[in-house]
Amino acid sequence: MTKRKITRGDFVAAGAGAAAAGLVGVGGAGAIDAAPTSRVVLTRRREVLGSAGQPDPEILHEMLNEAMVALFEEPSDAAWRRVVSPSDVVGIKSNVWKYLPTPPALEDAIRSELLRAGVKPENLAVDDRGVRTNPVFKRATAIINTRPLRTHDWSGLGTSIKNLIMFVPRPQDYHGDACASLGAIWHLPQLEGKVRLNVLVMLTPQFHSTGPHSFSPEHVWPYGGLIVGVDPVAVDATGARIIEAKRKLYFGDNRPISPPPHHIKIAGERYGLGTSDPDRIDLVRLGWMDEGLI
Repeated sequence: MTKRKITRGDFVAAGAGAAAAGLVGVGGAGAIDAAPTSRVVLTRRREVLGSAGQPDPEILHEMLNEAMVALFEEPSDAAWRRVVSPSDVVGIKSNVWKYLPTPPALEDAIRSELLRAGVKPENLAVDDRGVRTNPVFKRATAIINTRPLRTHDWSGLGTSIKNLIMFVPRPQDYHGDACASLGAIWHLPQLEGKVRLNVLVMLTPQFHSTGPHSFSPEHVWPYGGLIVGVDPVAVDATGARIIEAKRKLYFGDNRPISPPPHHIKIAGERYGLGTSDPDRIDLVRLGWMDEGLI
């Protein structure tokens, strides 16, 4: 029997445990009415970053596949086939912010795995700011969403949820109330149900900034991680907890992210994109966990 692809909706719909066995749980025995949980994988390796802070492509690729194995509880090739099929047209939504872009090595790793899963080269593209005009993205049936996590002057955090803002013609329309309505973008016709996987880059995340497009080398650190999941809310909520813990460690007190990244919780509660409740997130930790902060 061919296993169907797991979609984001499987993680948030009632009864999803039956639809996505092995990925969604319903609590302990007899907890029939318990809310489903979303599995998120945090994988870290101390040696992934070189002396200049650039990732080792081979190690990064291994981390990605290890996360896929843990997420889907299958060998990596089978796991990728749970995400895409040879008939899919796939856009890899990246992020090109010059100070902290999605690593090209990660883009290459995702691209190579999609090709191995049978996606045709002409049906595969990587893009960020040109997604609205990119011919592959215009006919995409599946999106792989990846970006580094960083503090952000408008939304509190630049997250997986926020990474899709380039699909709208006027991003500024979603900037109000600390970008509270970002989750609405995921329900646009060109995106609804298409995001198959979220890879939040935690290699050198930025935990503090001031002002629009602010970057300070003082406020990034070699965390050496990736957070991978189907549920974007659970992925981003996990990343936010790590950033909050790092801020407390660095500043020596509770210093909330400003503005508060409440778009994450709102994306779950108002827009039905997933769960931000730590008690409903099945967090799988892989590899180096010294100072994991979560």
